[in-house]
Amino acid sequence: MSVSSHLEELKRKHETLSEQVEAEQRAPASSDFDIAEMKKQKLKLKEEIERLSVSA
Repeated sequence: MSVSSHLEELKRKHETLSEQVEAEQRAPASSDFDIAEMKKQKLKLKEEIERLSVSA
């Protein structure tokens, strides 16, 4: 897998998580723990995207 295709996949995953976080935050019975975990995953993806973007 090339760096650019890996970056695109990471960006897709990040966008999907963003949508999931927004949906959970709108849900009346949302779990703060689940939202926090998704946000952590999003941050890890963002850091990986930035790291790969700088080295590419």
